[in-house]
Amino acid sequence: MSVVFYGYEIWSLTLREEGRLKVSENRVLRRIFGPVRDKVTGEWRKLLNEEINYLCCAPNIVGIIKSRRMRLAGHIALMGERRVAYRVLVGRLEGKRQLGKPRRRCEDNIKMDVQEVGLD
Repeated sequence: MSVVFYGYEIWSLTLREEGRLKVSENRVLRRIFGPVRDKVTGEWRKLLNEEINYLCCAPNIVGIIKSRRMRLAGHIALMGERRVAYRVLVGRLEGKRQLGKPRRRCEDNIKMDVQEVGLD
């Protein structure tokens, strides 16, 4: 059995990008489900985010990315030190880093996802 991994599984998502993904996903779902008629006033209105989440029982895109990122980290952790993927995930680059705030790395994202789930 071969496992297929995609590029989005190691994306370093910022909170802003997570928000944008949620907004675009809600926009698509709102388009799919369409407007609803309000029972009290009888006017057509857009669905609220809570109503969309209730109607669509599938997990959101950010949750899928985080779960697949943790699954990928588990596979890489079991690979061993000789595999290239393991050395890329765990290894450190030599040389100086750029000025400014350091970017979030894949390793940082995995740690945050594990803390979010509560596995510490």
